[in-house]
Amino acid sequence: MELDAVLLSRFQFAWVIAFHILLPAFTVGLSCFIATLEVLWWITKRDVYRRLSAFWLKIFAVSFGMGVVSGIVMPFQFGTNWSRFTDATASVIGPLMGYEVLTAFFLEAAFLGVLLFGRKLVPQWAHVLAAFFVASGTVISSFWILAVNSWMQTPRGYKILPDGRFEVTSFFDAIFTPSFPYRLGHTVSAFLVTAAFVILGVGAMYLRQRRSLEESRVMTKMALIFLMIMVPVQMVIGDMHGLNTREHQPAKLAAMEGLWETGSRIPAAIFAIPDQENERNRFELSIPVLGSIYLTHDPNGVVQGLKDFPREDRPNVAVVFFAFRIMVGIALLMFVLVLSGIVLFARGKLETSTRWLRCATYGMPLGFIAVLAGWTTTESGRQPWTVYGLMRTSDSVTPSLKAGDVGLSWLLYVLAYIVIFGSGFILLRRLVRIGPADEHHDTDHDQLQPETRAARPLSAASASAAPASAAASGVTKAVRPDDVIPPARRP
Repeated sequence: MELDAVLLSRFQFAWVIAFHILLPAFTVGLSCFIATLEVLWWITKRDVYRRLSAFWLKIFAVSFGMGVVSGIVMPFQFGTNWSRFTDATASVIGPLMGYEVLTAFFLEAAFLGVLLFGRKLVPQWAHVLAAFFVASGTVISSFWILAVNSWMQTPRGYKILPDGRFEVTSFFDAIFTPSFPYRLGHTVSAFLVTAAFVILGVGAMYLRQRRSLEESRVMTKMALIFLMIMVPVQMVIGDMHGLNTREHQPAKLAAMEGLWETGSRIPAAIFAIPDQENERNRFELSIPVLGSIYLTHDPNGVVQGLKDFPREDRPNVAVVFFAFRIMVGIALLMFVLVLSGIVLFARGKLETSTRWLRCATYGMPLGFIAVLAGWTTTESGRQPWTVYGLMRTSDSVTPSLKAGDVGLSWLLYVLAYIVIFGSGFILLRRLVRIGPADEHHDTDHDQLQPETRAARPLSAASASAAPASAAASGVTKAVRPDDVIPPARRP
């Protein structure tokens, strides 16, 4: 394997986007959870929902900030490493990326400040609305980014000009490509499940430690009920996405299954080591007929094999094959964990089951691993194309790029991301270890005191409680842990 500019550029892009995708995978679901907590607090007036919202807002603020930083540097590579791809597809991808900024990023930017700092400065309905708009912005952002990716996977609504550039003939067709509805549903549901597993894990950890019991019970119950619905739904959407892939990207599906020969009643390979050079699998362990059943929903269904496609048009079979099995295996593990939790909850034994609580705590990273495996499957399975069937990856890279230049920039990305994500992880871990506020305080009678107005979202990272302050009436009033005394104004 020669480490040329094309391969190194792919490695660099994989490194950058692999770290970045972890943050939307978390913040999309977390923002929806925070919006739900705000609505529940508004309706029920139970202070536990306010305390949980304040706690997760701190974590959301850190994660959102890291996502913005990593998301800004990621598109630089389109100009530095993939200039021919950018030049050819600019009229299609440029407007879609622009719509993402105009509709999603501006929406988040407008209401994020209200959500983070305005709890006591705006009416409660306005704060709830801010939470809803921030959550909507994260989902809308996913819409546009996945529309771009889906066009690269199953391009529609274009024509190719004589100079090789793509020109849009129908923006509706370019956005709503054949794979887009399934990719959007599968990815966004995966993001929601990922965040729910983190919430479940944190709640289980607090239950095991016997701290913040009211908050941990609410987190665990809400996450379990949500996951009991969404994990099977996500599997169903994934199955529909697989049927769509069989129709529009059959080479990718064949690589996912390690299938070389076209045929009916094909087996499902549980394990194998694909040998791409000799076009066969080594040490294969398979279940007869099962492959046709879940790939076509027909025991006699026919599935195309990799030998139907030229060697130069096939993806790296081993990467796609194993990434797909990691994703499916983790999905099944998630389902078992959630199902066992529901059974324990129904029997009233959830809080006393130390083994299950420990498994739920250790299960927090499962969603992130599944997202990375799924992304690897779909992106590696698209190779050797950037625009499927139309533009090869080797024809997309910047022609003047040298391998040494890419190696140096990749090294700088590695160092920068280790610092950024390492620091962020330490801060997030500290916030989780501090936990939600313990005080039970009726916020309906809060006064807009200068010392208790804005709640700085990261205050708990430096202290778990603020000092008491004197109110204008001379009466000393304790400040809640999720409040912060703003800096004194200069005269």
